[in-house]
Amino acid sequence: MAEVLAEGFNVFDTAKSPTGTVKYLGSPADVITLIQSGKLAEHILLVRGGTTTFLAPALSMGAIGVITMSGAPESHLGILSREFQTPCVMTAHLTGSDSRYVVGNTDEAHFEEIAKELDGRRVRLDCSDHEVGRVIAEN
Repeated sequence: MAEVLAEGFNVFDTAKSPTGTVKYLGSPADVITLIQSGKLAEHILLVRGGTTTFLAPALSMGAIGVITMSGAPESHLGILSREFQTPCVMTAHLTGSDSRYVVGNTDEAHFEEIAKELDGRRVRLDCSDHEVGRVIAEN
């Protein structure tokens, strides 16, 4: 069985199960650089939170999947991912870690740990469960 690297809130049920290399996007400039590279469809996008509005251009241009480290399916990014039918796992936590996002009480180490573990990894998103979205390692 494939290794589940992270789990979080599933934004919407979908049979789509995109596979790609996780790309951490920490700024608007990172999004623009990725779009201009012509390699957007090769990546599952990792961002900090559900209010990451600078990701909208990537969604409109065909992003295949999104992972956030905070935020809820009702957030701006959750709404956009449903509108564009882009599979999205929100408030993802690493299955091998006890660190969890807590609103107003999460230090930088939590976000750094997730970015370090997932950035550059080849993964598949599983958003078929009504509540839980999964980030699964692909070999």
